Amino acid sequence: MAGTTPQPTQPTSRTRSWWGWGWADAHPDDAECAAMGALLPGTLDRPLPVPRVRDLAVAAPAVEPPRSLARLVAADPADRAAHSMGKAYRDVVRALRGVPGRVPDLVARPTDDQDVADLLDWAGERQVAVVPYGGGSSVTGGVEYRGDAHRAVMSLDLTAMGRVLEVDGEGRAARIQAGTLGPSLEDQLRPHGLTLRHFPQSFEFSTLGGWLATRAGGHYATGRTHIDDFVQSLRVVTPAGVSDSWRLPASGAGPSPDRLFLGSEGALGVITEAWVRLQERPRHKASAAVAFTDFRSALRAVRTLAQSDLSPANCRLLDSGEAALSGAAHDGSSVLVLGFESADEPVTARLERAVALARAHGGRYDGVGGAQGDPGAGPDGDAAVSAWRSAFLRMPYLRDGLARMGAIAETFETAATWDRIPDLIDEVRREVGEAAAKATGFPATVNCRLTHVYPDGAAPYFTVLAAGRDGDEVAVWDDLKAVASEVLHRHRATITHHHAVGRDHRPGYDRQRPEPFALALRAAKGALDPRGILNPGVLVG
Repeated sequence: MAGTTPQPTQPTSRTRSWWGWGWADAHPDDAECAAMGALLPGTLDRPLPVPRVRDLAVAAPAVEPPRSLARLVAADPADRAAHSMGKAYRDVVRALRGVPGRVPDLVARPTDDQDVADLLDWAGERQVAVVPYGGGSSVTGGVEYRGDAHRAVMSLDLTAMGRVLEVDGEGRAARIQAGTLGPSLEDQLRPHGLTLRHFPQSFEFSTLGGWLATRAGGHYATGRTHIDDFVQSLRVVTPAGVSDSWRLPASGAGPSPDRLFLGSEGALGVITEAWVRLQERPRHKASAAVAFTDFRSALRAVRTLAQSDLSPANCRLLDSGEAALSGAAHDGSSVLVLGFESADEPVTARLERAVALARAHGGRYDGVGGAQGDPGAGPDGDAAVSAWRSAFLRMPYLRDGLARMGAIAETFETAATWDRIPDLIDEVRREVGEAAAKATGFPATVNCRLTHVYPDGAAPYFTVLAAGRDGDEVAVWDDLKAVASEVLHRHRATITHHHAVGRDHRPGYDRQRPEPFALALRAAKGALDPRGILNPGVLVG
């Protein structure tokens, strides 16, 4: 039986940064930026100033909404600037340099499906491009408009649709509006003792609809790693009508309608709500960090763990550079961060078995990992685990601080089968590092960590730290990303594991997907969005 749900959490008084990641008051100050820059040769002498919206040349809107929609639409320059792009490194640098992407003419905030349909109808009639927008945390150019083929641009912000509408306790599922931000979603589920258990790094600043539209990956390293695994059904408003799939535990009835819209990035329709599978909230947790002298031995250990039946919640391997950057190790070791959790039984035995498997491949571990919920256990995790967790949450802010110093500081991720992983990682490190040194004249750092692991492969996630070229940082990064994409293509590794295609990954996606599928996708785009207004430029031309 469906249960009642609490009201969404009230908005915080904190202010989101319009130009960078997260909260405006959490960014490094000038002194911290300068201190970070001093560690990286070739950076600026002083940080670039924090950009101000009032310094931007924001043109007047090219269109006005009809009176019937005026209550849903805003044209405030600051609001429009904040919706002009996502939070990738290249977005941050463009904002710092005062040249953000095309600023939308309008920002619309629908409150229900009918509002969405009415806005799409009007936009189609007036040739206004509509860019669906959740929390704005895209790092692949997924929420900005590029080009000039449309009369005007409207950012469709779904966050006014932020409620958990129904909870089915017996079936452990909930019907949730797409604009619900991560913290609010979990707050509304907490009284029911349930959780979606999907925690991407952007959790605080992203929405359920954004996760669905981008096939987002969560924090957990094994099992249900992507939001796809939680979906029972979707409701999608398109210019051609409403798609409302049946809520089912499973079905073999032809191609799945939900799979058409998962990962569609707003190009085929606007996801407005979904039934998603839930779980009981975990009560037992345990974690540990295992060090390795040899990275390839660590890779073999992780593969063994992924092919076991242990299913760790966290199985994140940091190479020596990533371990040092996060504070998990400073002696040149690679570090494997392990974590287990359960709603109904202690997990210490599973952790101990995982540590034993890691030790069999040369791992070093000096104690028993911390735990919560297990009788007699200590605090949650050792120092290395705590250091990694803190760095994980802080890293996007530090990236923006380095960007203010003119540095290249960005990440990209992929996935490949185990037989390709070792050479893939080595070649990305070498070729991207060489390209960065050639482009800037200074040595670069290319680190790697495994964020998700599967029995048949893994998802390497790379961090690039390098000097920029003053005023030309975006071009340098685009060149480095092109080098990385060539390596990935050579190894038949995906252009993205969990960050979506957007506009930045389009060249790689066009090479990765089979041409017959591309034909079908173009046909679906033409049928569902005949006027071509929905997020033009993503996925398919």
